[in-house]
Amino acid sequence: MSGEVMRVALGQFNQATDERLRFAKQLGVTGVLLNTPLLPGEKRWEFMDLVQLRSTVEEYGLRLEAIENVPLKFYEKAMLGLPGRDEQIENYQQTIRNLGRAGIPILGYHWMPNSVWRTSRTTPTRGGAVTTSFDLELAKNAPLTHGRVFTEEEMWQSYEYFMKAIVPVAEESGVKLALHPDDPPVESLGGIARLFRSFEGFRHAMEDVAPSPNHGLDFCMGCWSEMGGGVIDAIKYFGSRGKIFYVHFRDVQGFVPRFSECFIGDGNVDVVEAMRTLKMVGFTGFLIDDHVPRMVDDTDWGHRGRAHATGFILGLLAAVNRLA
Repeated sequence: MSGEVMRVALGQFNQATDERLRFAKQLGVTGVLLNTPLLPGEKRWEFMDLVQLRSTVEEYGLRLEAIENVPLKFYEKAMLGLPGRDEQIENYQQTIRNLGRAGIPILGYHWMPNSVWRTSRTTPTRGGAVTTSFDLELAKNAPLTHGRVFTEEEMWQSYEYFMKAIVPVAEESGVKLALHPDDPPVESLGGIARLFRSFEGFRHAMEDVAPSPNHGLDFCMGCWSEMGGGVIDAIKYFGSRGKIFYVHFRDVQGFVPRFSECFIGDGNVDVVEAMRTLKMVGFTGFLIDDHVPRMVDDTDWGHRGRAHATGFILGLLAAVNRLA
């Protein structure tokens, strides 16, 4: 869409409730992202349910910027190359078509059949706020999550098979597909190889496997930070090529094999430089908070932590825009 500017949205909730949408409006963001929304459907999402979701959001003067993630069961067999993957791919294609018809512009996706891993969810950070952390030493002997080892070669073969089928549908439907990094970005967990743990994995996906204007990144700054640096260089490379569709503006302290979540500004990344670089490369998508520390008297969802993070992001963006 022409005339877009870099902006801030609220994300990481799965129901467009009155409370969540009023909270977003009160924070001063212009839109929301729904993560794995609780919609009907055992195999795919239908058009009218998506239309109603969009309409609900817009009734609050907000924009439904994207949906991040379908339920894992929608494409788990496709990720692993198991029998039944073709049916799952057909349903995924139909979900994309329905998103396009409903006017929802972005579908975020990942390639983690066994999801995000953390070894602690009670790690203290600044002032005793509670966050999550990961230590590979504690996770390296985990049992197989899906019955056997799935090698990197197998996972790439399944990924290429999947993308060959869905990218043309995304192009026809006017939907952008945004790839999230592996979290944590390690070689393998629970017997399943992780592909998107380094710059080269993303470059290969964007330029070799599925080069398309409708295929780009959900640039999770925290995951890139976990990889051990290179955040600014990655923003420059992919951002200058129009491959960053939206950003999870979060950070961690430490790197793989051991790191912990933290408040924005307390981590590995120079967040001012990150925001300036997004502006410099012409990024015109949206930014959301993600994985916020849980503050004193906070809710399970983290209203206080999210208010802090969102306000921080809004302030950074305002400053960078003023100085540009």
